[in-house]
Amino acid sequence: MSKKRRAVLISCIAAAALIGGLFLYRYVREKSSSKDGGQTVYVQTVDDIMGTGSGLTNKFAGVVDTQETWSVPQSSDSTVKQILVSVGQTVTKGTPLLIYDTDKYQSDLQQANIDLQRIQNEISSLQSTITQLTNEKKKAAASEQANYTIQIQSQQLDLQQKQLDLQSKQLDIKKLNDNIANATVTSQIDGVVKSVSSGNSDDSAATGSSDTSLVTIMKTGDYRIKGTINEQNIGQITEGMKVIVYSRADQTKSWEGTVTTIDKDSQSSQNQNNMYYGSGDGSTTSTSYPFYVSLDSSDGLMLGQHVYIEPDNGQSQQKTGVWLYDYYIDTTDKDHPFVWTDKDGKLVKTDVVLGDHDDSLSEYEIKSGLKGTTLVAMPDSSLKEGMSCTEDMSQATAGGGSYADSTITASDYATYSDWYEADGEAADGMTDGVTADGTGEGVTADGTGEGITADGTGGDAVIGGAEGNTAAFGVSGFFLGREAAGS
Repeated sequence: MSKKRRAVLISCIAAAALIGGLFLYRYVREKSSSKDGGQTVYVQTVDDIMGTGSGLTNKFAGVVDTQETWSVPQSSDSTVKQILVSVGQTVTKGTPLLIYDTDKYQSDLQQANIDLQRIQNEISSLQSTITQLTNEKKKAAASEQANYTIQIQSQQLDLQQKQLDLQSKQLDIKKLNDNIANATVTSQIDGVVKSVSSGNSDDSAATGSSDTSLVTIMKTGDYRIKGTINEQNIGQITEGMKVIVYSRADQTKSWEGTVTTIDKDSQSSQNQNNMYYGSGDGSTTSTSYPFYVSLDSSDGLMLGQHVYIEPDNGQSQQKTGVWLYDYYIDTTDKDHPFVWTDKDGKLVKTDVVLGDHDDSLSEYEIKSGLKGTTLVAMPDSSLKEGMSCTEDMSQATAGGGSYADSTITASDYATYSDWYEADGEAADGMTDGVTADGTGEGVTADGTGEGITADGTGGDAVIGGAEGNTAAFGVSGFFLGREAAGS
C-alpha cells in the first residue's frame, strides 16, 4: 500500500471515530438528561415577580414643569403706550396689562374714511358712465356698436376693481376701529406676571431671551408634568387619561393626574442610531411629541425633577392575598391549572385554585397553591418535572427565564421610553450592555463576555459557552446547529 493511500485511510478512520464519538456523546448525554431533565431552570419568588409594581405597563419619561402660560404677542403695526403691570405681580382674568398708542390709529382712520369716500365717488361715476354709454349704443349705427361694446366692457372692469377696493378699505376701517376699541389689553387667565417687554428689540438683547412677547402670564396653581411620547407609541396616551407619576429616585413615591394636552404641533426629531442600524437615512430618525399632565397634588415635587409616567390601570391599588401574572399559569387544562414551582431544588407542577382576574394588569388571584415565598418558573415547552432549579439566572439553561431564551420576561420588560429617553439618560443607568427596541429583538451581550445573541424566536439562541461541549469541537453543520438550538 502506498503512503498516499495509507494517509487517506488513516484520515477516514479518524473522521469516523470523531463522528462516532459525537454520536456516543449525544446518546449518553440524552440518556442522562432523561432522568431529571438534565438542564437548570431559573426560578423567582412570587413576591419578587410581583414586586415590580407595574407589570407590562408602559412608562414614559417626564419632567416637572410650570403651569401653562399666556402671552400678549408683539405686533409690528402697534406701539405700546404704557405697561400697567410689573414682573411678579399677581393678576386675575380681566386685569389691564398694557395700553397701545391710538394716535396713529386715529390718523390712519381719518385717512381711510377719506379714501373710502373717494372710492365710493369713483364707483358712482363709473356706474353713470356705463349707463350713458348703454343708452348711446342703442341709438348708434350698426358700424359703431362694436366700439360702444368695448367701451362699456372697459368701464365694467374698472367698476369691478373699484368695488374690490371698497371692500378692502372697509376691512381696514374695521380693523382700525377694533384696535382703537381694544387699545387696553387685559389678562385672559389668573396668574403671575412672568416677563414684561416694551416691544423694543433691545429688551430681548439685554435679557438674552428669544421671547418677544410684550407680557407673559404664568398660570397660578400646582406644577404640571411635561412628558414625551414617540410617534410609534403615541396611540397609548389619550387626552383625559388617568396616569400615575413616579419619582425616578424613589419609585415608592407617586402622584396621580390626568393627561390634559397632547401637543402634536410641537414635534422634535431624535436620532436613534443606538437602537436601529441602517444607512443613516430618515429611517433612523424618530419624531417625539410633548404631552402634559395636570396633577391632583404636586406636594413633594421640585421644578425640573425627572419622573416616570404610566397609564393608571389600577396598579397603585393594594391587593390582598397572592396574585400572579397570568402568563406564569398553565391553563391548558382549564379544570386543573398549574404553575411550575421549585420543590427541594427540583421542578414540579403545582396545582393552583384561581380567583379573580385583573384584566388591566393580566393578573390572577391565587386562592390556594402558592405563597409569596414560593419559587416559580415561567412556563416553557422545554420544561420537565425533575429539572434542577436555580435562583441565579446566569446558571439557567432552560425555561422562559434562562439566558438560552431570547424572550424578554416581565422583569426585564422596558418600553421604548425606558430604552431611549428624551432627556438623554440611557436605559435608566443600566450598564449590562443590553440594547433593545422594545420588541424583544436584538438583545446582545449580557455583560459577561459570553456573547449571547438572539433572533427573537426564543429557541434559536446561540450561546458561546452555555452548552459548551459541542461548540468546543468546532464541528459545523448538523451537530453544531442542533446544539445551538438547545437540542
